Amino acid sequence: MFFIKKMDESAAVKISTWEYEEPYSIYSMDGSLECIDEFMSGDYYSVTDEEGKIIGFYCFGKAAQVPAGNQHLVYKDDDYVDIGLGMRPDLCGKGLGEKFLSSGIQFAKAMYSTDNIRLTVADFNKRAIRLYEKSGFKRKMSFDRAKGITVSKFHLMILE
Repeated sequence: MFFIKKMDESAAVKISTWEYEEPYSIYSMDGSLECIDEFMSGDYYSVTDEEGKIIGFYCFGKAAQVPAGNQHLVYKDDDYVDIGLGMRPDLCGKGLGEKFLSSGIQFAKAMYSTDNIRLTVADFNKRAIRLYEKSGFKRKMSFDRAKGITVSKFHLMILE
């Protein structure tokens, strides 16, 4: 069972230091005040297990969107709630993803009174894409994000 609550500073500080192995290092954080402030913005929720250990987080709305998607108008349909999620690095790839995702979806549906759930995922993150597709998400559109000389592809997926 997972317990979800509004992000507090203690959880934000812990999560802000998570480091992921390649190829997921794009999701690593640096413990900076900026990172902590983002987690404390009001759109983030910490997730703990029965023992009170932080296992991940969810975010909703704009916090779950990739800003470059706005240039491509992928978020123009505001009938959807965007969900973002992250699991503690040592728990990734251990078979908890389906339960973790499902918990976040149920929380979003209840909190926003909607069944219209959407997420954005990086193309390289095949493990997450498999999980999302298995959970009923379908790719609707893709877009590129340029950061310096690096271009990354993202997919917008909708829960059907």
